[in-house]
Amino acid sequence: MEKKILVTGGSGFLGSHICDALSNENNKLDIMDKIPSTFLKPNQKMIIGDILDRKKLFEAMKGVDTVYHLAALADINKTWNSPSETMKVNVLGTTNVLEAARLNGVKRFIFASTLYCDSRAGSLYRVSKQAGELLVKAYHERCGMEYIILRFGTLYGTRAKDNNSVRGLLKQALSGKIDYMGTGREVREYIHVRDAAKICATLGDKHVGETLILTGYHRIVLSDLLDMIKEIMGNKIKIVYHPKDNRAHYEQVPYSFERKSCKRIVPETYYDLGGSLVEILEEINNEKDISNGL
Repeated sequence: MEKKILVTGGSGFLGSHICDALSNENNKLDIMDKIPSTFLKPNQKMIIGDILDRKKLFEAMKGVDTVYHLAALADINKTWNSPSETMKVNVLGTTNVLEAARLNGVKRFIFASTLYCDSRAGSLYRVSKQAGELLVKAYHERCGMEYIILRFGTLYGTRAKDNNSVRGLLKQALSGKIDYMGTGREVREYIHVRDAAKICATLGDKHVGETLILTGYHRIVLSDLLDMIKEIMGNKIKIVYHPKDNRAHYEQVPYSFERKSCKRIVPETYYDLGGSLVEILEEINNEKDISNGL
């Protein structure tokens, strides 16, 4: 049976990949974003709009069965520089989306959150997503709207912006030098964005009412990742470590002692990290060629 799905923030890095995965299923898909998607497929409808525009949201929500709410300010390092805007978009914006969903009788609400919600790190981004999770649960209690909360780990892959950690490192590598802000002892569980999108598109009834952690299959130390990048580049780059007190990011694990129970989902089959790094490097090089008119 065909379902009508609305994806907020569907033009972005994660959003565009989720829209691709959802379009492969038997769905009618609408995308709402302030910026037109450059990855729009023929069976996707683009709605240009802001989640702070309640009237636009209400119109976009008509006839929708399921909402994937991805629209957010997600740059951890910038949230302290724009605290009011962060809370306006991530908290008030989420409230607007939930209210439009309630008024239109939406059955299921899928909320993109972060692994930082169980951490003392994460800056104001964490706080805004914690508030978002509580809002989602409050609307479930108020009107019975089904929900699934997705806490994403460290995503990487094509279509990312330069503030994505992996893309940022690879872009530096192409210049011949990586300045890494940290000790290199940091540990991450990277998940390819296409793996994450596939999981998101296949969520079922068994996941309703749950908070799910989407993360990678393997833990990798950052110094090992940097060595991998150096090897891919033919050992022709210089890596300089700049240890600093970076409380906005976690070092080994994101969890604090107060961590609540959550289910973790990892892909059964997954994109190879090394091959994916090469794919991102090729993407960056292609962008350079286009900008240079080649």
